[in-house]
Amino acid sequence: MNPQELRAFCLSFNDVVEEFPFGPDASVFKVAGKMFALSSLDATPLTVNLKCDPEIAVQLRAAHPEIAPGWHMNKRHWNTVTVDAKLPDQQVRELVEDSYDLVVAGLPKARRLRLDRP
Repeated sequence: MNPQELRAFCLSFNDVVEEFPFGPDASVFKVAGKMFALSSLDATPLTVNLKCDPEIAVQLRAAHPEIAPGWHMNKRHWNTVTVDAKLPDQQVRELVEDSYDLVVAGLPKARRLRLDRP
């Protein structure tokens, strides 16, 4: 997955915006004002910080050297994923989607319902 594909995939979810609160090099993808992904899309290697259930985060880190505790994030709830050929694109997509879903699940019910509408 290249930076353009990662960006396009993050933006493909309902109600997602890309913002730059940490400067022009750090893309922050938010749903309903809550961050679910953070990446410096021009960096090499390409990495993305993603929210994750704490128990699953530990399992993912143990199984994949490309997944580490979230850099500059709450390491219990965030992983830094190195996006390269060793980690299949489909798995990266699933991790991004899981992060989005986790953030949406934490929103008030009325807000979640509005997101479900086409």
